[in-house]
Amino acid sequence: MSLAVSYTNEAMQNQALYALQDWIRSNPKYSHVLKTPMDHPDGGPFNSMMLRELHHHVQDLYLEAARLSPNEIDADVQGGLGVLFNLSQEYDKAVDCFNAALTVRPDDCLLWNKLGATLANGNRSEEAVEAYRQALQLYPGFVRSRYNLGISCINLRSYREAIEHFLSALHLQRSGKSQRDAEITSDNIWSTLRMSISLLGRPDLYKAAEERNLEELSNAFNVST
Repeated sequence: MSLAVSYTNEAMQNQALYALQDWIRSNPKYSHVLKTPMDHPDGGPFNSMMLRELHHHVQDLYLEAARLSPNEIDADVQGGLGVLFNLSQEYDKAVDCFNAALTVRPDDCLLWNKLGATLANGNRSEEAVEAYRQALQLYPGFVRSRYNLGISCINLRSYREAIEHFLSALHLQRSGKSQRDAEITSDNIWSTLRMSISLLGRPDLYKAAEERNLEELSNAFNVST
């Protein structure tokens, strides 16, 4: 399931869908619903029609899995449906799925982060901020969630707060305290940080941002190291 999320984050939709299908295939509780697996074409291109067919196929698998126990929520199945609805840009449905998963896993920081990202995708940035804060309360070293929170702050035009979150994320990466965020590189964070400094209108800090002077920028925004 985590592999499917990683592929989704990297916009590798077909790989995400195959990972979701493989999760059903390898789960003893649900493997029987996969009667006819869809396989990747041998080395050939993967066109949009095939992607739609695969998406419908995998979504049907997860809907059937959910119907097997209508009175018992499976957080993994709901999480998979949340990913699938994200891929089809049905963000309100995805939000409902992640919220359902959180009723049985309220302390899952990854689910809170997925909920936040889905709310942000659906232009609900204020709600996304609250979801990211929940994730960070559970796991303060969650760099991706800290980065995502900064992005939502940009969308809300809270540029200074966004900068503070990006600086905190860079400090977490430098300290090695984060263990879940290999896909978020410092290049990503520095690039967005430079943009935020520009949006804030702080030309005096452009040089420090270009030179990646974390200490100078942290001092300028009172972010503890």
